Formats: sequence, structure tokens, C-alpha cells
Amino acid sequence: MVQADRPVIHKHVYSSSFDLWRSTGAGGFVDTKLRSTASGFIKTIESGSKHLLIKRFTFRYPEEKLKFVGDGYQFDPKRGVGIAGYRGRHILFHDKCTGCQLCAIACEGIAEAIGMVKVDEQWKQNKKAIMPQIDYGKCVFCGLCVDACPFYALYMTDDYELSAFTKEHLIYTPAQLAVKPKYDGEVQIKIDRMGANHGNG
Repeated sequence: MVQADRPVIHKHVYSSSFDLWRSTGAGGFVDTKLRSTASGFIKTIESGSKHLLIKRFTFRYPEEKLKFVGDGYQFDPKRGVGIAGYRGRHILFHDKCTGCQLCAIACEGIAEAIGMVKVDEQWKQNKKAIMPQIDYGKCVFCGLCVDACPFYALYMTDDYELSAFTKEHLIYTPAQLAVKPKYDGEVQIKIDRMGANHGNG
């Protein structure tokens, strides 16, 4: 009588830190731990010393408003990268938008914040008469929509005060996106490789 092969059940062996120490040798285990601790300590010293050299600043919000130096987030086609800048509310140039929907496609699977809507305006370059509408309740301000726009119709600005009492007020229509933000900040800061500091000093 031929017996059928029984399935082999593999037992999982979980090694503890002691087993790891014993298998690699005491010297190797201790050496790795010391190296990781030393590199972490050096990184901490570097980060702390950077902040010691910069003068700290504070301001009273909302009595004092923040004013940023520089442009908003843009895409540089020559280098193929985004130009560093503040990622606030978008601004849409209606005279450049063609309704190609690339901004909405770039947002798919990430935030699903951009939808294309019909507009009453008639532009020669926009035959479909559709433009992006952005839901800031969903937007993560990643800037991928700006990168995707081949006609430079969409940019990000320094406008960061977007709070609202209802979710409906967080949805900005193409007409609202066309409004340029007001730069009425009092406290001016500049961001460079050393961090944030006063723009005038």
C-alpha cells in the first residue's frame, strides 16, 4: 500500500535580539549599535547648532500678518523641476487655460481635489469652455497640478488664510481662483538654506 506524501509543516523560528547577538558575535552587534548611536548624536548636534546662529522671531497672529519674500511655487520647464516658493492658494490665468484637464489628471489618486467645470467666458484657446475648480477641503498643496500645466495657467501664491465655516466655502470656482491675493503682511520673513529669518535683517 502506497502512502500519500504528507504535507510538510514548517515551523517558524523567531530569533530574539540575544540570538542575533550570539550569531553575529558580540563585537559586531555592539559595533553596529555604537555606530548608529554616534551618527544620531552628530545629526542632533548639527541641527541644534544651526538654530543657535539664527535670531528667533515671533509675531502676534492675527493682529500681525505674515509677509513672504519671493514668488509662489512655479514650474521651471528648462530644468524640469519646481521653483521653490510658498505653496498657498492657487491662481488661475483664464487667458492661458486651454481646458486640457492635465491638472485634474495629476490630482487623481492623490487628493481628487480638482474638477473641471463649465465657464461662461469665451476664450479662443479654450474651445471646451471648461476650467479647473479646486476643493481646498481635499487639496494637499503638493503642487503637482502646477507642474502638469503645460501652458503656465496655474500657479500657487502666498495666500495661506483659507479657513471657512462650511465645506462649500472651501470650493473655489475658476472666477475665485482668478483673483490675485492681497499681500498686506507686516512681518516679513525670508526662507533660505539656514531656515527662516527676518527679511530685513
